[in-house]
Amino acid sequence: MKLLVAPDKFKGSISAPEAAAAIARGWRRVNPEVVIDLAPIADGGEGFAESLAAAAVGGGHWMRLEVRDPLGRPVEGRYFRMADGCVVLDMSEASGLWRVQPADRAPLRSGTFGTGQILRHAVENGATRILIGLGGSATNDGGAGMAAALGYRFLDAAGQDLEAVPENFGRLSAILRPSGFELPPMVAACDVGNPLLGERGATRVYGPQKGASGEGLEVLESGLERLAEVAKKSLGVDFRDRPGAGAAGGLGFGLLSFCGAELRSGFDLVSEALDLDGRVLGSDLVVTGEGRLDGQTLEGKGPAGVARLARVHGKPVLAFAGSFGEEAEGVFGMTVPVVDRVLTLEEAMGRGAELLERAAWRAARLIHGGTNL
Repeated sequence: MKLLVAPDKFKGSISAPEAAAAIARGWRRVNPEVVIDLAPIADGGEGFAESLAAAAVGGGHWMRLEVRDPLGRPVEGRYFRMADGCVVLDMSEASGLWRVQPADRAPLRSGTFGTGQILRHAVENGATRILIGLGGSATNDGGAGMAAALGYRFLDAAGQDLEAVPENFGRLSAILRPSGFELPPMVAACDVGNPLLGERGATRVYGPQKGASGEGLEVLESGLERLAEVAKKSLGVDFRDRPGAGAAGGLGFGLLSFCGAELRSGFDLVSEALDLDGRVLGSDLVVTGEGRLDGQTLEGKGPAGVARLARVHGKPVLAFAGSFGEEAEGVFGMTVPVVDRVLTLEEAMGRGAELLERAAWRAARLIHGGTNL
């Protein structure tokens, strides 16, 4: 039997490579002779850069620099530069929710300036193309902070500069382009199709997990609406309704508006880089998974993409997850819960690799006919 193991990360617990390794260990405890092809995936969220770095033809290296986190504090950030000059990064590297403790989350004062610093550093060091993964953001600034780091100016009615954070957007009157700064082609990897505004927009759907509630949500929503209006007036672009514009707190909108980026499915980009189609075709069983499989999984997340490829080639697919939503049950041929005993959420997250390895062992025993019972 040849097994293709292509999980995404188990968010807050283990990375995609760690998940793939745990599944392989568990399976080999039952069948040491099984041929396992490890292909950890990403869909535009955290881990996107690592997935493409691992697949980079000709290699490359990580570049490190000091940048600002969502609240403006100095942190070390990094991006991957391939041998051909293509640069890959995660927006969450500088502007991710993981950078901010729950008690400190303040989306009205948070921004993507640090992501812009990474982009600027990459451009100034000769990037020929940039791929940026959108997901896991602590921000809701429509990419304005990122644009400010690239040289855009945000002005009030008196022509005074505004700091590009959401609490100031109500006073925004004009946006000025930078001069003498050219960007290479840029592709934003997006795992959601949300527009910038409205009930399915960046604020309503994702704002609460970033610390916004009540009146704060209204201020964020009206601020993004103002940003979109001023971008239309000053820059002659209007991407507020584009699917994916609401990704990463509206960074999708910002990349379209300020950088001329193309939005693409993050899973499709990773799939092409990893040759997942060919690897699925060459397998007997496809294994995937992530922390939770639910309705959001079906809107462009990696495991759903893996399952789709498996169906195209008539391959059986098995999925592991910490929890399942009813919407995802019919997408995968077999679903296996990772947790098999009573644990607190904190315990389960802290023992992710151990629990996943045990779940793989249980699944392998069933599939191989219980020979190790």
